[in-house]
Amino acid sequence: MSQEQPVAAGASDPAATDDGDATARQMQVLEFELGGETYCVDIDYVSEIVDRGSLTSVPNAPEFVEGVMDLRGRTTSIVNPKTLLNVGETGEASRIVIFDAKQFEDEAAIGWLVDEVDQVLRVSMDDVEDPPMERSDFIEGIVRREDELVVWISPTKTESAA
Repeated sequence: MSQEQPVAAGASDPAATDDGDATARQMQVLEFELGGETYCVDIDYVSEIVDRGSLTSVPNAPEFVEGVMDLRGRTTSIVNPKTLLNVGETGEASRIVIFDAKQFEDEAAIGWLVDEVDQVLRVSMDDVEDPPMERSDFIEGIVRREDELVVWISPTKTESAA
């Protein structure tokens, strides 16, 4: 039996800054772990989080597709973002982040295998820097936090590369 965590849609919104005069755009992101590093996605793309269950292998599928699973009557492709993003294979994927199919051009049902889901938090767009590389296919930006940098990934960009 999988433990599910529904995620509120439309969670990203503009919000006032501490000074009360200016407004800074804020987004809510879901932070997760891949290979010992922290990544995030815009929470608006996420429909739910489920425990990793059994997956059915698909012959001749691309290397990054771990398999498919039945999620409430819909066949959902499960992708290993470590393969797509060339992240080390340390850590065992224990959770699946399921994306809202309506957010994708082809409305495909897709989930990502992640090692751990950390938290949902509000990020000021002032704390988001452009990707450091000219060619950054999947990266929306780098979130600067007091103690670390978090790579912000675009699920729609990874889906189009797939």
